[in-house]
This record gives sequence, C-alpha cells and structure tokens, in this order.
Amino acid sequence: MTDCNNLYRKAVESAEKSYSPYSRFRVGSALLTSDGKIFTGCNIENSSYSLTVCAERTAIFKAVSEGISDFEAIAIYGTENPCTPCGACLQVMSEFCNPDFKIVLSDGVHTLGEFLPNVFRLEK
Repeated sequence: MTDCNNLYRKAVESAEKSYSPYSRFRVGSALLTSDGKIFTGCNIENSSYSLTVCAERTAIFKAVSEGISDFEAIAIYGTENPCTPCGACLQVMSEFCNPDFKIVLSDGVHTLGEFLPNVFRLEK
C-alpha cells in the first residue's frame, strides 16, 4: 500500500477544491486503487441539501466511472478532524470494499469493518 501520509496529504489538497458555500465545511478524500492509482474527491454542496455529495463518494464514483472498482484505502480530511465518513459513504464503500478496507483519518488508520460492522450488501 502507498504511504498513508502521502494519501492523507492528497486528501488535504483535495479539500481546497471543495464547493461548500453553505456549511463552509471543506472535505477532501484520496482513494487508492489496488493497482496504485489515486482518485481524489471533494464535497460538493447544493442549496437543496439532500443533493450534496460527500468527498468520499465523489472519489469512488470517479473511479467506478473509469471502470475501476478494486480499492485498498481512502484518506479523508475535513476542516474539523478527525472527519469520519457518514453512513451513506460507508454504505457506498461497502458496495466495493471488504471489511479490511483502510480508512485513513487524522487520528490514524481504521477499517471499514470498524465503522460498519453489520454491513448491508449483496453477497458476491
């Protein structure tokens, strides 16, 4: 796996691209694929709050739209840290990742299984 510090730095950089005029809560993510590629994402808000998209889902959707769905880790940075993934993002992660998938936050490395122990997913 790539250096967690490097992945986290990319998440911090990605937060600068956040479109968050309503909350002013900038979030960035950096998603590491199994073949070493990194997809970044930022949160994108909308005046209709339910249409807002989190940084984590932005990065995952970018990768999947490019035909990649095998992931190793994601780093997440927010203007308040640690910035943990929301339930919707955890559910999207569980669609593509196993419980050992790494989630890198300001306070260290966690796993998807820690955050979402009773996952709802299609057994493949």
